Amino acid sequence: MRPISFFALLCLSCSAFAAQPDSPARMEPPPPPPMSADEDLDAPQVTITKQADLTVEEYRANGKLYMIKVIPKIGAPYYLVDDKGDGKFARQESMDSGLRVPRWIIKRF
Repeated sequence: MRPISFFALLCLSCSAFAAQPDSPARMEPPPPPPMSADEDLDAPQVTITKQADLTVEEYRANGKLYMIKVIPKIGAPYYLVDDKGDGKFARQESMDSGLRVPRWIIKRF
């Protein structure tokens, strides 16, 4: 019985020793790599135009306009979205599609 207890104690002490960090510098994540010019084009670009009675936000990806958000001074904001990519924008009151996925509980653990 004693060899098993000794072996278990040895394993626990080794795991506790391995869990201790060597230095605080090892715990810090490495800095992010610098962005190249190609990665900057992939990020969505937003152009904000303010007028007297409304604000227009244009969203572009890879230089192509895909969504416009119109924020009037009076009233609720709405979106103009190009769903098919053909340049024809359809009005949406919000980005909520209205699709509700059922969430039935089958079994609790």
